[in-house]
Amino acid sequence: MGQTITEKIFSEHAGRKVYAGEIVRSPIDMIIGNDITTPISIKAFEQSGAEKLANPDGFSLVLDHFIPAKDIASANQAKISREFAYKHDLKNYFDEKDMGIEHALLPEKGLIVPGDVIIGADSHTCTHGALGAFSTGMGSTDLAFAMITGGNWFKVPESIKVIFTGELRPYVYGKDLILELIRLIGVDGALYQTLEFTGSTIAGLDMDSRFSLCNMAIEAGAKNGIIAVDDTTRAFLADKKLARPAKEFYSDEDAKYVKVIEIDVSSLEPVIAYPSLPSNGKPLSTAVNDKIHVDQVFIGSCTNGRLSDLKVAAEILKGKRVARRTRLIITPATQQILKDAEKLGYIEILIDAGAVVSNPTCGACLGGYMGILGDGEVAIATTNRNFVGRMGARTSGIYLANSAVAAASAITGYISAPSDIA
Repeated sequence: MGQTITEKIFSEHAGRKVYAGEIVRSPIDMIIGNDITTPISIKAFEQSGAEKLANPDGFSLVLDHFIPAKDIASANQAKISREFAYKHDLKNYFDEKDMGIEHALLPEKGLIVPGDVIIGADSHTCTHGALGAFSTGMGSTDLAFAMITGGNWFKVPESIKVIFTGELRPYVYGKDLILELIRLIGVDGALYQTLEFTGSTIAGLDMDSRFSLCNMAIEAGAKNGIIAVDDTTRAFLADKKLARPAKEFYSDEDAKYVKVIEIDVSSLEPVIAYPSLPSNGKPLSTAVNDKIHVDQVFIGSCTNGRLSDLKVAAEILKGKRVARRTRLIITPATQQILKDAEKLGYIEILIDAGAVVSNPTCGACLGGYMGILGDGEVAIATTNRNFVGRMGARTSGIYLANSAVAAASAITGYISAPSDIA
């Protein structure tokens, strides 16, 4: 019987052929920690009596949520991670000196490699499936077990094959594909399953859109999202010194799927997820007709803080001004993205339009800092979650959208279509 990509990756790591439903012990190629969840892992690691990491080069510690520290508590959290990094002389330790949001920074550094098994104590670790790797979020104590042993236990997930076909219309991106899928299947439509993204539309997507697509697989309850390696993937990796040799896996024609979903995107509009679930998606035209005023526009996060997001925002905002009663926050996902955007003139355009540009951080996305919403305020954001209270006050409302829609909305102060901005 044929195998899916995910089954093949686990077979390679387990040293035998495995299929969905089996429990396997697998070595981990990359463990990812951050300043919020890793202190718990460190405590468990030290309580176990472990003195060294099983695979030091396969552990990345990225301080990205509350860095620079927003208060004493977050400073003390970061201190725990810093002291651990210094004690173990971590090679892959990223703080203010080379900072970035973990799920954008590590691919940029060549630390995520096709064929890897990757875990992180952050639910959006599934982002890295865009590079043909199995990547999933786990708990902090699961992370500690992997730090100590170099591996972990997994139930090999069943796979859902999602076939996207058709040519995307202007201002429609990977973010809209995943919001449309979540609208169709719901936030529990792929519980502990793989979302394997295929089809002619995927073949035409750039890497930024692929990262966005896989990033939000968890919002459908999926264990992981994954896209097979192709020339676009190889081009992205070509200038990077990869941490390990890449291993490319492809699903067999007779691989078993629990479901096949086909979506023709040729008539798909940008999708807006209304409060307070990512599955509450509606076409942009509906949101425009609803005349929704926005107090805050946020462009950034591990979902849409990449260079192409800043590019489209700058193109739309060039020569224009953010609406008087609306504020615009831009958060590049890494320092390198910020540097590239500055060289290309995007940052100057955005600041001239009235935006504030922050350091790379997860702060605004999870309602931590750098963009908290007040009582009753409304935001349109390029983030991945719009749960009650996600970005601040429990009475605030969050609409999820792509970066082009967010930028257009900043100009008018209402959720707007980019094509309507002259």
